[in-house]
Order: sequence, then C-alpha cells, then structure tokens
Amino acid sequence: MGTDLHELLRSLRVWDVELPAFDPAEAPADPLALFTAWFAQAVAAGQVEPHTMSLATTDEEGLPDVRTVMLHGADTSGWSFATHRGSRKGRQLAARPYAALGFYWPAQGRQVRVRGPVTAAPSAESQADLHARSTGALAAALTGRQSEVLTSLEELARESQAAWDRAQEEPDAPVPSWTLYRLRPDEVEFFQGDAARRHVRLLYRRTEAEGPGWVRELLWP
Repeated sequence: MGTDLHELLRSLRVWDVELPAFDPAEAPADPLALFTAWFAQAVAAGQVEPHTMSLATTDEEGLPDVRTVMLHGADTSGWSFATHRGSRKGRQLAARPYAALGFYWPAQGRQVRVRGPVTAAPSAESQADLHARSTGALAAALTGRQSEVLTSLEELARESQAAWDRAQEEPDAPVPSWTLYRLRPDEVEFFQGDAARRHVRLLYRRTEAEGPGWVRELLWP
C-alpha cells in the first residue's frame, strides 16, 4: 500500500514548541552580532546540526541550484564554506561568483537568509581550514572527484577506504582543489516565526552611501 503524500503533508504541523520573542528594536546595528547570538541560542535549544545551511548558486546559463553544506565560520570578512573547485558548485561560483545562504532552525522557528558576492580564499588558507577539521573531512576531500559520474558503489568504497588510510597516515596531506569560499553579504534577513502567523522579518542592507554600515528594515511576513 502506497503512501498518500498529500494526506501526510496535511497531517504535519510546524513549531510545536514555545517560540522565543524577538523585538527588532533591540537588534544590534551589525547583522553578524545578531547571527552569532541566534546561532548560540539554536545550539542551546538543542537544534540538530545548526551549522548546516542551504547554499544557492546559479550555473553558466543562469539556472538556479541549491544544496546543503556546512558553515565553516562567520566574521567581518563574510560567511565561509568549502568545496572542491571542480565540483558543480565550485564551477558555478567560478562562472557567477554570487550566492545565497539559508539557515533554518525549527527548534526556535527561526530562519536567516544571507546573500552577496563570493570570493575564494588563498590556497594556504584553504588548506589550513581543511587540516583543522576531522580525519573524516580530510578523507572525504582526498576522495575527490566530487560531482563526477560514479560507476559503482564498490568503486566509491575502494577509493574512500584508500583516502581514509592516507588521511590517518598523513594528517597534513594536501588537497590542492579544496577551496575555502567567503560570501560577503549585501543583505542579511532574520525571520522569527510566530504561532499566530505574525512573523517578524528584519532585513539588514549594506550601504556605502554615508560610509560602511547597514540599513535595517522590517518586511511584511
């Protein structure tokens, strides 16, 4: 007996938890400070994998693409993530170096959206970021060939095991294609869900008109 997808969808509910209040009048002047606070609160609330995010890019023809990746950091230079230069997203970023990020933390009914131009970090910095991570992360990077056609799962198992062996023997093994990317935001939006559907949306827009800074605006939900 098959699953009735529409019936299953209608049975689901969102935010079956007590949602925090958010007063945008008390928000800091810089979005990074608010992101850091919300991220820490998501961790404290038990949000599973709060450091995962959707990364949206466009290909050479302007067609959109999206996938889930891991946040590697966020500071005054931007929000960072990493991948192989030759992967699908790496090729797309080379052709159109502009992207958007989306965080969703249902434990608190919150979303954060970030978009802006993307730049690649120098090779030395990219390698340092990789080698600061786990053995598994290095093994995955050493496996390589991301987004290429795979002939069989047996081939994947064989190449992955070889990569794990090398990662354990050479924790500083270089992966020249591994690249750290930074998105410098033009806009950052914070969304606080509300059970009565009076969601609060606060948008930060970068402005250079009167010196570097941010303009804050409320948006209709």
